[in-house]
Parts: sequence; structure tokens; C-alpha cells
Amino acid sequence: MDSTENAWWARTAQAQAAAVRRREVSAAEIVESHLARITAVGPAVNAVTQLLADGARASAAELDRRIADGRDPGPLAGVCFTVKESIGIRGVPTTHGAERFKDFTAPADAPPVARLRAAGAIPVGHSNMPTLTLAGVHSRSELFGDTVNPWHPGRTPGGSSGGDAVAVACGMAGLGLGNDAGGSVRVPASFCGVAALKPGSGRFPADHRLGPDDPAYGSQSLVVDGPLARTVADLRAAFDVLAGADPSDPRAVPVPLRGEPPERPVRVAVVADPGGTGVHPTVRGAVLRAADALREAGYAVEEVADVPRLNETLDAYGALVMTEFAPSWPVVRTLLGEAGHRYIELGMAKRGPVDGPEYLRLTGLHLNIRRSWAQFLERYPLVLGPVFTEPPVEPGLESRDAAGHERVTGAMRLCSATSFAGLPAVAVPTGLADDGLPTGVQLIGRAYREDLCLDAAEEVERRLGVLTPTDPRGA
Repeated sequence: MDSTENAWWARTAQAQAAAVRRREVSAAEIVESHLARITAVGPAVNAVTQLLADGARASAAELDRRIADGRDPGPLAGVCFTVKESIGIRGVPTTHGAERFKDFTAPADAPPVARLRAAGAIPVGHSNMPTLTLAGVHSRSELFGDTVNPWHPGRTPGGSSGGDAVAVACGMAGLGLGNDAGGSVRVPASFCGVAALKPGSGRFPADHRLGPDDPAYGSQSLVVDGPLARTVADLRAAFDVLAGADPSDPRAVPVPLRGEPPERPVRVAVVADPGGTGVHPTVRGAVLRAADALREAGYAVEEVADVPRLNETLDAYGALVMTEFAPSWPVVRTLLGEAGHRYIELGMAKRGPVDGPEYLRLTGLHLNIRRSWAQFLERYPLVLGPVFTEPPVEPGLESRDAAGHERVTGAMRLCSATSFAGLPAVAVPTGLADDGLPTGVQLIGRAYREDLCLDAAEEVERRLGVLTPTDPRGA
């Protein structure tokens, strides 16, 4: 295998695609470089669950034929990507990490997979996640076991898109494709030292059905698919490909990729401790470093008391989601494997389920809270805050007991609130803490202004650096 300095797997997704388009390297060579990297480091971290080596090689060969014929290979030509076990890849089981779905073969690519393929990107494997995304924040599945944080085996890589974060961090893929309903791309990105984009509601088309029926209201409105990458520029390249309307998903709208230029200087509201319930000094330091980076870049950075209606939002989020889980929970509980039920049951004990009239009230409150955020963001087009108000925690803390559950769900409170509000956000690394673990922040923007989030995250990255690819440590 090539040294890290020379290996194609270690270069950015954009650098790989540009080289393939210029015929400096073949797509086949890009794929083989990533497959070799997966062989070398994959066993130590257990991030890639179903390796698609034959399919990746076939896709690369077809892409190279297109280039030889003078046809456009696409903006992501040859870029290898992983796909969370809950997102369909044509002809491959979409297991959700559960024994019950191990033979649940996808008849077609999910919309974001299809879009990445059409842009020339190549899926190299499925990636690990908590069973059915319901077993916790740590990426441990019934079928595939635990994924290991490459920075410290005693800390969780996060979830639920933890397999993708680890695969990208270790150079096993140039991009990861996960989803986020309350932090599921942002938390693992922050814990693993990579970047992630949670698009706003309606920006990317998706299909989250487990069968012929669409999911309930909360799952329809909260869950979005999003990319992970080692650089913000690579996130932007994925965003350009994934965004746009699609008849497969009537929620996705044809909004321009970039909005009107904002008034300068762009105002940024800094909230280091959302809700005022406490933030670890390491995390506060990361937020302040990012704030300084934005000031240096010319942003008008201002500390504010809090984000809109945080506690009310968290209560509504929990009650809405737990009420929707309740009818099917007796069956779903049996699909989660040993102890996989504890995370949701701890959540149910804390919030919900509620009765019918209260559920209907919550659906109206959902819009009202989104309105409050829209008014807040009219004054501050961007919000800078933590992804998780603690450093990475030990695996499974959220399912251990009520105190562990409260600690973890409380730490990702800003992620949950912004998912409920349907807003875009970019998680970006801010360096390493004294203990050698990555730190990171998120930048939250107005509806359909992913471009502003990406712009600001790029300025933070430019001043605070890129952390990955990295080799697994101590595994």
C-alpha cells in the first residue's frame, strides 16, 4: 500500500475527482487504493459492514470507459463513498443493523445514492449504525457489533451515522452518506474529527420507508440524509450533487443552491451553553476558538443569551417522537437485540407518549417553533454553538441508566432543537483537545441557506485546520 503522503485514499474527494477527470489516475486505481485501506485498517475500527468490492470495481471500469469515450464522468468521478445501513443500495441488503432485515435487499438505490452515482461517485460499502437507529447514540448493531473511535477505543464514535464518520476519518472513503434527526451526522463527525452537513428540511430528496408505507409525521419532518467528509469543500461538492427536487420525494423543493448575498458583515450569534445547563470547558474553548476564527474572517460575532425556546422545543421533540414509537414499540422492541431497547425506553420514561389531542397540539407547535427560529435568524443569519456539550463519552453511556441517558441527550440538545426546527447545520472540527481527542462546533443557518453555513465552516477550517485522515489508535 502507498504511504499516506502518496496514497490516493488520503487525498480529498475533490482532488481525487479532479485527477480522474484529467486522466491523471483511473477510477479503478482510486477504488483499489480505498479497498487496500479498508483491508489495512478496517478490522481495527469495524466501520464498513458490507464491503462492495466487486461492484465498486465494476463501477470504476464503467466510469473509465466513459472517460475513454470522451463522455463526462461527473463532478465526483471516482470518489468512493460509504452508505449507512439504513439507506438503500441497489441489490444490497439494507439491514438497519438488525438480524430481522439481514436479507432485506434494496430493489433500487435510495435517492441520494442514485444522485452520487450519477455524479460519478462509487459506493464501496455499507457502514455501521445503532440497530434500527433506535439502540442508542453509540454505533453498535445487532448484526455487526461495535464501531471503534479511531482516536480512542474507549470513546464512542457517536451515532447513528458513526460507521460513516469513522470510514471517512480513517480514509476508507472520501465521503460518507448518513442521516440526521437530532445529531446523527453531526455528533459522529465531531467525535471523529471530520465535517458533516445536516441539510435543512426539503433540501435533499430521500426515502426512509421500511416497506410500502411512509413513516409518521415526526420521521417525515425530522429525518434528513446528509454527507460526511474530511473537508468542508468536499461537503460543498456533495451538497451541489445531492440538492434539488425529485419526484420520488415531494418534500424536496427546487431552491437555488446559493441564496442572495447577505448583508455584510454577516452576523453570528454565539451560544456556547444552550439552555444554560452546563458545558465542558474543552467544548466552550472550541466554540470560542471558532468565534475568533470567524471574527478574523470578517464576521460580526456576538454572544447571545440563548437560542429560541430551547426547553419547550426539547419537550415537544421528545413527546412527538415517543408518541409515534409507542404503537409499534412492542414489536420493534423485539428487533433490537440484547439491551437494544433500553435507549428508547429510557426516553419514553422521560417524555411521552401523549394522548391524541396533545399530539395534535404538538404538530401545530412544531410550526410555531420554526417561526420563532426564522425570526431569530432574521437578525442573526448564523448561529455558532456546540455539537455536543461534552467531549466524546464512553460507548453505551446513554443506555446504561436514566442518568447516562439524560447526560447524553442533554449534551446534544442543540442538535435536537435545530433538527426540530428543520434548519441546516454544518459540523466542523476545531482541533485537538489536550487529551488528543477531536473538538468541533456547528454552524446553523436560515432555511435553505446551507451555503452560508458552508461558507462560515470553511473559514473556521481555514484557520483551525483539518484533522484527518488518521490511523486507528490503541485499538
